[in-house]
Amino acid sequence: MPDAANLRGAAGATRRQLLVGGSAFALLTVARAPALAATIDAFQPQGTGGVDHTAFDRLLQTHVKPDGNGYNRVDYRGFAASGRAALKSYLDLLEQARPSTFARAEAHAYWINLYNAKTLDVVLDNYPVRSIKTINLGGGGLFGRGPWSKKLIRVEGRDLSLDDVEHRIVRPIFADPMSHYALNCASYSCPNLATRAFTGVNLDRLMAGNAAAYVNHERGVSVADRAITASKLYSWYASDFGGRRRLKKHWNRFATPPLKSAIEAAPLGGFVYDWALNDV
Repeated sequence: MPDAANLRGAAGATRRQLLVGGSAFALLTVARAPALAATIDAFQPQGTGGVDHTAFDRLLQTHVKPDGNGYNRVDYRGFAASGRAALKSYLDLLEQARPSTFARAEAHAYWINLYNAKTLDVVLDNYPVRSIKTINLGGGGLFGRGPWSKKLIRVEGRDLSLDDVEHRIVRPIFADPMSHYALNCASYSCPNLATRAFTGVNLDRLMAGNAAAYVNHERGVSVADRAITASKLYSWYASDFGGRRRLKKHWNRFATPPLKSAIEAAPLGGFVYDWALNDV
């Protein structure tokens, strides 16, 4: 999610609310990409350790439901009924860990899982909701509301928000645009919540799989009327992908041959985002 400071700095950006696919939470926006906030250097991984993500893996396999068309929804009702205690215990485990002592890939997986697990926890604490944006805990970055700026997590003695995890740890420390395909904001237009927990071993493979699923799904990249409509993720974080001029090259790494041909032949038309909850 965009961090709050970046929205306030995006002076002159134009915004228009649209109704897309029947969802009142869809958004087409032209705005400057958010800059990285100050890195929390204390979390630079400098060890060989890791943590066990088996409990989260089981929860994801149970409650994340692929629809067969490249989109994963979450059974929040079932999760609330049978997975809440296990999720809370897993989050306690992560908060007791010391990711600064982890191997680099293990630390990357740790922060992704922490972000995704806490996002699920926030939604479940407030379920039923139509959108995570309606869970106003004191700041929502680019959109001025939502749970992202609230200090909700404590790791190695430091209180952290979801924005901190994404913008002050994952993005600057690991500097990998593929991270965007792993972090899930519980919204329709976000890349899939994976059906498996990330680990140092499966990290690259799972991110690549999520990237392919996203680029080839209409909420990621689509071509119609001789123009490309892409997820707002690629506008917010264009700089992470090398700039807007390099987006086509990035998409073509994962696009199927028909989509790749369509992308090559069309100009970029605009960006869209649907904030409806990724609920079954």
